[in-house]
Amino acid sequence: MNDIQNILVYVIVAIAIGYLAKKYVLPKTLFSSKKSKNKSCGEDDCGCH
Repeated sequence: MNDIQNILVYVIVAIAIGYLAKKYVLPKTLFSSKKSKNKSCGEDDCGCH
């Protein structure tokens, strides 16, 4: 039982470190999609968002 708890702790810590690295350390261009922006308010940039 103790081994399972240790494995779960290591997995959760690894996921948390990966999330923080993705959010704060890695560049955002690595994860952004190349799709065009959705302009639901019109063709021009109205500044409403």
